[in-house]
Amino acid sequence: MSNARILAFAGSTRKASFNKKLVAAAAKSAEAAGAEVTLIDLADFPLPIFDEDYEAEHGMPENATRLKQLFIDHNGLLIASPEYNSSVSAVLKNAIDWISRRAEGEPMKAAFLGKAAAIMAASPGGLGGIRGLVHLRSILQNIGVLVMPDQITLSEAHSAFGDDGSLNNERKQGSVDALAKELVETVQKLHA
Repeated sequence: MSNARILAFAGSTRKASFNKKLVAAAAKSAEAAGAEVTLIDLADFPLPIFDEDYEAEHGMPENATRLKQLFIDHNGLLIASPEYNSSVSAVLKNAIDWISRRAEGEPMKAAFLGKAAAIMAASPGGLGGIRGLVHLRSILQNIGVLVMPDQITLSEAHSAFGDDGSLNNERKQGSVDALAKELVETVQKLHA
């Protein structure tokens, strides 16, 4: 079994999300590079908007606990983040906020420390979601995640995928393969 366990997901809940297609392609690349990959959909983990009063009254939502455990059980993250108004999506930020909550007896940021991440974005626009990745990189680094220096931006995403979900552009597919391989190799070195 590989010591590179990668959790892959998109910061979108839309069924036909370009970012879901992109992260699925990257997950295949990470598996080809030797990782054990778990591909999830944040739509399967609906969460209330993070609110400390809600948390004090109701505790950690069950889906937040399940999602946090997935983060703890993996040592690498592969994230495709849509760009909403030049930043990350609310669903992605909300998930990170819930997952970052400290349970009694565990260290701060237990679900993030020691993790490495590769980030990417797909957008129908010309910039490929790059503005949102600036914010995602900052958030992840601030909570202790080592983010790969390279990243993928996929512009004109509405025409970038074939019927089977694969990327049409061999150069872009090569970039996805390279980033996934870099993540897997980094995780393997960190957790050797």
